[in-house]
Amino acid sequence: MSLATLSQVLQPALKEGYAVAGLVVLGWEDARAYVAAAEAEGAPVILQAGPSCRAHTPLSVLGAMFRSLGEGASVPVVAHLDHGRTAEECREAIACGFTSVMYDGSRDPLDQNVEATAAIAEMAHEAGVSCEGEIGFVGYAEGEASARTDPGDAARFARETGVDAMAISVGNVHLQQTAAAEIDMEALRAIEAVTDVPLVIHGGSGVPAETRRDLASNSRICKFNIGTELRMAFGQALRQAIDRDPERFDRVAILREIEEPICTAARTVIRGIGPQETVLRSA
Repeated sequence: MSLATLSQVLQPALKEGYAVAGLVVLGWEDARAYVAAAEAEGAPVILQAGPSCRAHTPLSVLGAMFRSLGEGASVPVVAHLDHGRTAEECREAIACGFTSVMYDGSRDPLDQNVEATAAIAEMAHEAGVSCEGEIGFVGYAEGEASARTDPGDAARFARETGVDAMAISVGNVHLQQTAAAEIDMEALRAIEAVTDVPLVIHGGSGVPAETRRDLASNSRICKFNIGTELRMAFGQALRQAIDRDPERFDRVAILREIEEPICTAARTVIRGIGPQETVLRSA
């Protein structure tokens, strides 16, 4: 199936009642493990390059890495820029081969967010690339507080920006290490009543697995961003690999042992929200 745009994987999810995992990448080992997990589950996957990843790896390298993995995959793989903060950053990602960009204007006033996101969505679409935007603000555990998404603002944002997916704030929080987020279903239903674009939950690690499954099957939420729980799994696997042989220093040998547990953790995430036939086959 190779590389795909965000729209190409979310529209089938919306129609068939499942969601696609947007998995936050920090390096080669986890990116490769995520694609292996998606192939094992027979489901699409979204490889996401967020700000922390981009801080130490250039977009040109990430774009080439994501494309290489996607072009060799047997399932659809989206190369996605997560939380792009400027038009230039989104433009560079498109030039580097990303098939999807997210522009995050959620901290800006509504008019400014709508105008900027619409311009980036137009730029992306002209290049054959998808665009995700955010309305409301998804806060951070032990950091900035969230600002819930107003349904009226969401309706205007979806209508005037032309985004392919819309991230919303309905109780979800970034960087939450325990699955304790309570999704405001009343707010979600109000947003669904006035919009028809696929919806996105950032901070998906903080949403209980059973809630993720229910939302994937019974709402317009078609994408969950998952980072923290997989980073925690990576850290645990890394410590165990080092502790097994404290004298070992070869990073390739150590990291080789990380990919299988990360693949297993990613499979659990993908299976929990993915197409029903994937759930049945994996049971």
